Amino acid sequence: MRIGACQLVLSLCAASATHAEATLLDAGYRHMYNLRFSEAHAIFAEWERQHPEDPMGPASDADKATEMAAAAPEEPNARFAAVLCHGLESDYLALIEKRYLAAFREMKIARGLAERLLAENPEYYDAWIAIGVENYMLGLKPAPLRWLLKLGGGLTDRALGLEKLRVTAQKGRYLQPFARLLLAVAALRDHQTQRARELLAGLTREFPDNPLYSRELARLERS
Repeated sequence: MRIGACQLVLSLCAASATHAEATLLDAGYRHMYNLRFSEAHAIFAEWERQHPEDPMGPASDADKATEMAAAAPEEPNARFAAVLCHGLESDYLALIEKRYLAAFREMKIARGLAERLLAENPEYYDAWIAIGVENYMLGLKPAPLRWLLKLGGGLTDRALGLEKLRVTAQKGRYLQPFARLLLAVAALRDHQTQRARELLAGLTREFPDNPLYSRELARLERS
């Protein structure tokens, strides 16, 4: 069940290859984002066969990336794979198991890893999403809870969170569409209907095989 939940989250994390040469890994993410899971798994398996040392393969297929990342913790791809794994674990704990304190711990780990990665490799724009998500999601909490979260080491700057999500939405590779989705959700929360419509329309055009975005866009058009 845990792998299934991770795959569901990963379906929101397709690659956008506009900023780098497309690879098999990019194609696999795009299939995942279009909900073509069998094709995605086949491509991820082929990537792992061709690049057995790269933890991004198993991370993308919700597999053994944590152990591989730990074996080469200073390698940038290993660090980014660890960010993905801890972020997915946080999502699973919060959305599926409803273990919010454990999810908070995993969120902080992912953010800390992202900060260290970006300090030495600022071109990993996807990693900004870990910092953006923590700040934005925790920044939505009521003031007393934000105070407690800060005491626990959490980041709660909602505006900063949106700023970092925009970085991934504009410059990211694997998580660019996910960041755009999160910005659409944020726009709806802020009653910025036109901005949300633009973001969802773009996702619908880019990923026509995924009905989630066209359905949400249609609902928005009717409202």
